[in-house]
Amino acid sequence: MELFPSNSNIDFLGWRKISIAISIVLMIISIGLITTRGLNYALDFTGGVLVEVAFDQPIEVAQVRESLEKGGLHNAVVQSLGGTREVSIRLQPESGGNQAGNADKIAADVLAKLKADRPDATVKRHDGVGPQVGEELKSDGMIAVVFVIIGIMIYIGIRFEKRFAIAAIASEFHDTILTVGFFALTQREFDLTVLASVLAVVGYSINDKVVVFDRVRELFRLTRKAEPYEVLNRAINQTLSRTIMTSLTTALSMFALYFFGGPAVHGFALTMLIGIVIGTLSSIFFANPILYWLGVSKKDLMPVSKENPELARRP
Repeated sequence: MELFPSNSNIDFLGWRKISIAISIVLMIISIGLITTRGLNYALDFTGGVLVEVAFDQPIEVAQVRESLEKGGLHNAVVQSLGGTREVSIRLQPESGGNQAGNADKIAADVLAKLKADRPDATVKRHDGVGPQVGEELKSDGMIAVVFVIIGIMIYIGIRFEKRFAIAAIASEFHDTILTVGFFALTQREFDLTVLASVLAVVGYSINDKVVVFDRVRELFRLTRKAEPYEVLNRAINQTLSRTIMTSLTTALSMFALYFFGGPAVHGFALTMLIGIVIGTLSSIFFANPILYWLGVSKKDLMPVSKENPELARRP
């Protein structure tokens, strides 16, 4: 089954100036949001105590926040857990204190403050994480992302050629920055499951690029006089159905996970959905224009003879 004929001739590279300009603007905006607003790091990274509370009757998040403020628990982060009867309450670590070590006491204190206004409140669960552990997880997560990108660059450079590696890494930075920028914009919690999904987005995104790059290499070797512009356009068109079908089937899985998997996996599924959209578009409108501007040509993919490299590179 093909959504688009393999012999279609859509001029994707003809839009390269517009698509690259849009990508650069979005990257600048995302970097600006990350540096100015920052990420709303979850308990995994900040340390503190997380308390999940259930109510027999619907309640507004504002009411919960008001009850905590009235009871002396200030700056609590209160969020709905996918309905009107369950909320999560995150208390950041106080200077000089160890909230993680007093999780039971703090959860009991939170419940007491809420019961003063809503006797139907019950604690479903509570967790505590020390601030030092949170900082270590944050730094280890950043290191993991860097090592993944470096590994991809080395792999693409060995399998293809340095121009392909540069285009792939530029695309990976693009996809990662835009995905993380979404969390800086919306201030949704950034926890370990979201970090894991960012790494999954990096792997998923490079998979699309490798498929297109492999077709580019194949077309260069099969054609004698085709120009790089024509080869890159043909490669995108011939892999377009595969790219769209793969993205749609993966997105359907993530939709199911988001709507039926429960609040614990909402962050993972949402990040994957955003990453799938960004990665699919960047495979078509970002990676190949970068490859074209880097000057990839047939001779770059021809085997080099030890006796006379120049002769071996002639088409």
